[in-house]
Amino acid sequence: MSTISVVTGANSGIGRATAIHLATQGHDVFGTVRSRDKAGKLLAMAADAGVEVNLVELDVASDESVATGFAEILAATGGVVDVLVNNAGIGGNATVEECPAAVHLEVMNVNLGGPVRCLQQVLPGMRERSRGTIINVTSVVGRIAALAQSPYVSSKWALEGLSEQLAQEVAPFGVRVAIIEPGITKSAIFAKNLEMPNASGAYAAAYQRMFQMYAAGMAHATDPFEVGKVIHHAITTDQPKLRYAVSWAAKDLIDGRAAITDEQWVQIGMAATDDEYYDAFLAAFGLDLRDAG
Repeated sequence: MSTISVVTGANSGIGRATAIHLATQGHDVFGTVRSRDKAGKLLAMAADAGVEVNLVELDVASDESVATGFAEILAATGGVVDVLVNNAGIGGNATVEECPAAVHLEVMNVNLGGPVRCLQQVLPGMRERSRGTIINVTSVVGRIAALAQSPYVSSKWALEGLSEQLAQEVAPFGVRVAIIEPGITKSAIFAKNLEMPNASGAYAAAYQRMFQMYAAGMAHATDPFEVGKVIHHAITTDQPKLRYAVSWAAKDLIDGRAAITDEQWVQIGMAATDDEYYDAFLAAFGLDLRDAG
């Protein structure tokens, strides 16, 4: 019997790659998209891989849309979902001072509220069957704060905490939780994430350093199918872990942050020039932000 898997945000990047990869591994995949009309590339790539991804229109930011979409999925599967990959998400650039609370809440509604809405649709059935896997795709910035991305960082830290709590709560019912922490992966999210509010003019350096980080990353960005492979491993391994760091810079950043004190982390931000900042970053994390290809 095929494993029934739902992948949210399946229209691009990690979600699309994961949906296709799981389908090639024999999963019966339902990929959620906000619009079927924009799913042409997903369908074409699935066809090229010789597999099918079942499309379901669903907006993770809406209670009603999630309920309707999962009702469609559960009707098609006889009420069974074995795997949920919570991947759908949005970015958000701004320093804390210049980011309105409303923007934080908008990003949080998608990046935290979305996974909550979706997992609440499938967990009752997983508990009853005493099996199932919830995969929450966070980010390396769910483990290390990133400059000038306050709403995005906050939402990913929140999803990390929720996932860690959830893992303990559902373990007695035979349900596995895994957190996937991508570094920089080839994805459309970066092309869409170019905001630089800087209304006061005080934070030009923070925005410059943030964009330089992504410029260096995009020169070495990991193929999203590599993330899909890690997700498949997290689902199937007989030695499961809670967290999986994957893609460019993820392990370097997580391990580097763990190796320095909070005070050393803050001191990096005191760099007076970009070159001083890049030197300090290289010393702490082994990553040369000047290396943008």
